[in-house]
Amino acid sequence: MPQSAWMKRALFAAFALLVMAAVVAGCGGGSSSSGKETTEANESAGGGGGTSGGEGVKIALLLPENETPRYETNDKPDFYKAVEAQCPNCEISYFNAGGDAEKQASQGEAALTQGAEVMVVDPMDSKAAAVIVEKAHAQEVPTVSYDRLIENSEVAGYVSFDNERVGEQQAETLSKKLKEIGKPKGPIIMINGDPADPNAALFKEGAHNVFGKEGVEIAKEYDTPGWTAENAQREAQQAITALGNNGFAAIYAANDETGGGAIAAMKGAGINPEEKPVTGQDATVAGLQRILKGEQFMTIYKPIEPEAQIAAEMAISLGETGEVETKEETELINNGKAEVPSVLLTSTPVLKDNIKSTVIADKFVSPAELCEGAFAAACKEAGISG
Repeated sequence: MPQSAWMKRALFAAFALLVMAAVVAGCGGGSSSSGKETTEANESAGGGGGTSGGEGVKIALLLPENETPRYETNDKPDFYKAVEAQCPNCEISYFNAGGDAEKQASQGEAALTQGAEVMVVDPMDSKAAAVIVEKAHAQEVPTVSYDRLIENSEVAGYVSFDNERVGEQQAETLSKKLKEIGKPKGPIIMINGDPADPNAALFKEGAHNVFGKEGVEIAKEYDTPGWTAENAQREAQQAITALGNNGFAAIYAANDETGGGAIAAMKGAGINPEEKPVTGQDATVAGLQRILKGEQFMTIYKPIEPEAQIAAEMAISLGETGEVETKEETELINNGKAEVPSVLLTSTPVLKDNIKSTVIADKFVSPAELCEGAFAAACKEAGISG
């Protein structure tokens, strides 16, 4: 072939490729909107605001269950808000395991298939979730362990609360109340959390440390699968049947859901829950309303917004630089395989007299949702106006 003819064909081919590239770019340029949420069904939903330069990071958020209200009402929206504020062009794929560890493992695989560049995982089972982390790690996708530490895996970052301290706060507050009612040694019933949850073990350890020091007798003790109110109610019923209505002075319940189940069991047995203090955790609306009514003694407030903000910082920095960067100082916590850069936040005991100055002041719960209907009078008595 003459050289001039070959050059003409080469130039024509190059021009054709440029035209095709321009057409493809024009068709595909809008496929990645800022703040976009991608669900398991690959449906887009508004995750938030405008566009700025850069591609952003594709983040998968995997939450464990929806039995506990906090995950859908606090953790998910707070994480979306934090990512949108820090990285408007980032995308989030959201998954909730519905209390099923195997389902969460499948969701982890789906997130990787969808192109997740960073995983933020609150494990349903801290041991089983190691499979999620290791599969992601094999694809060079880092994982932030959120709220619960995933064990024996290459976790890149971790944010939670000082969970042993949470158990101590619950037990210290209950021990003080036992002294006030003239029963410093109890005995008490302990309704702990899910044995598959490492945080439950830390709450339990912290509580036992305090009860042991204070000489509080534990008459019956249970670990509650799934943290469900139904399981807690059944456990409390068994304890009351064995001990008798007057055979215990209080119930340590690890969170508000288990506390609600324990209170239901007492009511079913004809026991006035106001006479036997019950603990809780998470400062749920239902738990706070029981406190206002006098049925539940206390709960623990863990401000989720800063936890979500730190998780977002970790995820975005890992996606952009491969390193964990956060405004908070980190410490190294060993998960059995790695020294994980971690941030542990502080929790606060909440009783009737400080609901207004804690969860209401922080806008964690609004007076309108707390004080509706039958709870209006109790709110007014506590100085909370709906």
